[in-house]
Amino acid sequence: MMMKTSALYHAEMTDSTMAADTVAAANPAPAAPTVTTGPVDSTTFAIILSLSFCHLLNDMMQSLVPALYPILKENYALSFTQVGFITLAFQFTASMLQPVVGMYTDKRPMPYSLVLGMGFTLVGLLSLSQASDYPVILLSAAMIGMGSSVFHPEASRMARMAAGGRYGLAQSLFQIGGNMGSACGPLLAAFVVVMRGQHSLAWFSGAALVAMVILFQLGQWYRARLAEGIIASAKKGKTVAAPHGLSTARVGFAVFILVVLLFSKNVYQSSLGSYFTFYLMDKFDLTIKTAQYFLFAFMFGIVVGTLLGGLVGDRVGRVPVIWFSILGALPFALMLPHANLFWTGVLAVMVAIIVASAFAAILVYAQELLPDRVGLVAGIFYGFSFGLGGLGAAGLGKIADWTSITTVYNETPYLLCLGFLTALLPRLPGESKKAR
Repeated sequence: MMMKTSALYHAEMTDSTMAADTVAAANPAPAAPTVTTGPVDSTTFAIILSLSFCHLLNDMMQSLVPALYPILKENYALSFTQVGFITLAFQFTASMLQPVVGMYTDKRPMPYSLVLGMGFTLVGLLSLSQASDYPVILLSAAMIGMGSSVFHPEASRMARMAAGGRYGLAQSLFQIGGNMGSACGPLLAAFVVVMRGQHSLAWFSGAALVAMVILFQLGQWYRARLAEGIIASAKKGKTVAAPHGLSTARVGFAVFILVVLLFSKNVYQSSLGSYFTFYLMDKFDLTIKTAQYFLFAFMFGIVVGTLLGGLVGDRVGRVPVIWFSILGALPFALMLPHANLFWTGVLAVMVAIIVASAFAAILVYAQELLPDRVGLVAGIFYGFSFGLGGLGAAGLGKIADWTSITTVYNETPYLLCLGFLTALLPRLPGESKKAR
């Protein structure tokens, strides 16, 4: 009797186990939350390139604000101090608010926030084109900056989601759009806004509308990924386990080092971007038109360097790229002030390519340090650090007023010596020990 009962029991258990296996096969357990959207070899280029194009439109519209300063100063008899406050209103909302926006969206992802951000830019452009008094000008500039602060953190997160593990390439492609927008914005302003006046600024609202349509489609893709639970942990406010196992203090110190590295890179890069034409005109007696050709070559070098840095970083690791980018440019930067016109152009392009290659590596390294704070990281490195770089560039302009533009170009290369701080960065999983 006992043997029969035992046999019956085992038969029932076997049937239950088989039934359970059948149910499990039909309804597999949900995968662990992750921020990727597919296998590591399947980058979603359509999403990334669409984001890059919207980044181009966003930064192009942002660059129209400084181009309008001479017109506003003349039309409304503004002082330089009042012009400075326009910059402050624009830069504060465009740069300093980005970490706050990123911190918020880390806990509450917002698929359609990019459309909202571009809506701020649209309203700001239309308002600025019709502004007839100083307070409205300030408010309009702040709204345009606010659009940028909403755009960058969530767009960077979406680019990482679509990267398929190729994070450096994704961030490089995304950043290239911004670089191209910043480069073409002043040219459009020169041919349209300067010639047609303040009201012509409204024409560029069409670019904001195009971006809003594209971003709405991207928002639907983002929302679908949220519904599938791909970043469910971020949606619920849970912390993603960091694979590096570093303490909070060590992570905070590493992020500080990265901000310093990006600051040194941005200040030096801004010194070339902002004052290169003045330097060429002062030293080689070039015309504005000829000097602009050299500036365009420099800006093109930044685009090339940004792309190469992301590609190489995915293959050899982030730290080697950071080492090469900041310290590798130092010899060429030191030679540049002593070169003739031809070699000045060559060295400037080489410096642009090498220095620009660091951005994607620094950003992705920071995202790996804080995998559950992708928006905050994007806000810090797209907004806060770029804002600090802009302040540094303004300081260099003051030094140039006190001394000369040549003095600035003789001294600024030493900023790149801060690249030695790379040695203090912790080694993350996947980083080769030989790269340290």
